[in-house]
Amino acid sequence: MSMHVDVRSRLRGRGFSIPYNLLLITVGSALIGFGVKAVAIPHGFITGGMSGAALLVYYIVGQLTTGQWFWLLNLPIFLLAWWMVSRRFFFYSLYGMAAVGLFVDIMPQPLVIQDTWLAVFTCGVFIGVGAGTALRSLGSTGGTDILAVIAYRRFNTNIGKFRFLVDLGIFAVGFSFLDLELMLYSLAMTFVTGAVVDYSLNVFSERKMAMVIANNAEEVMKDVLDKLHRGATYLEGRGGYSGRRKRVIMVMVNNIQLKRLEEIVYSHDPNAFLIIGSGYNVLGKGFSSRKVY
Repeated sequence: MSMHVDVRSRLRGRGFSIPYNLLLITVGSALIGFGVKAVAIPHGFITGGMSGAALLVYYIVGQLTTGQWFWLLNLPIFLLAWWMVSRRFFFYSLYGMAAVGLFVDIMPQPLVIQDTWLAVFTCGVFIGVGAGTALRSLGSTGGTDILAVIAYRRFNTNIGKFRFLVDLGIFAVGFSFLDLELMLYSLAMTFVTGAVVDYSLNVFSERKMAMVIANNAEEVMKDVLDKLHRGATYLEGRGGYSGRRKRVIMVMVNNIQLKRLEEIVYSHDPNAFLIIGSGYNVLGKGFSSRKVY
């Protein structure tokens, strides 16, 4: 068991290693660059964030490439990252910004997608998965992600909502200069992107909270500790109707362990109550580590 725990601890420690963070940012930047170059630009879409702002300036002003505009617009934001977040976050995000700009410029020819709605979905998925992958690191791809992290650290502002407000500003400008139909398509693509980003960030971190009310609480607890290798907590409960006191087990598990927990509980007490709560992001030993930028 100790060897099993030690392996899991080493795997969780990857999140603090430089190669692992650079890998996440590189893969995420490549996906974003591909979505912008192969789908967004050929269809005239505006993406969210600084890549969307760069596309907007490129469509209106031209002169520089989209990647060059992306770098230029990011520079003042990086000054804030240096002063208000951390140097580690600054350098990771600087790498992410440079990688996105480079991938946008060097990506191959566009994907041939005739149906506009299919292009909207495809672009949203590529950019969403890319952004979600990069945000799982200790850095970002620059732009609005930096501003969102600063707002979160200073004012506890929700990162997703902050990004959405910035995107609304970009789209407000776009509606003034660009074709209305294309802007509406772009707005729909932004919703797809946001949904995919949330899914990418939560798919590996979502946990289930289980409350177990069983007659053989001690036996259930022993199997949770020995077979699931999860810590658990006893809560003192009292039946509302019977008034009898019982020990209630509270344990956090992932989706894979949930079925095993169910088998453990009902193998000891077929009449047990198993209450499941979903959507929890757990920080602490045995789960996700707290992210410090």
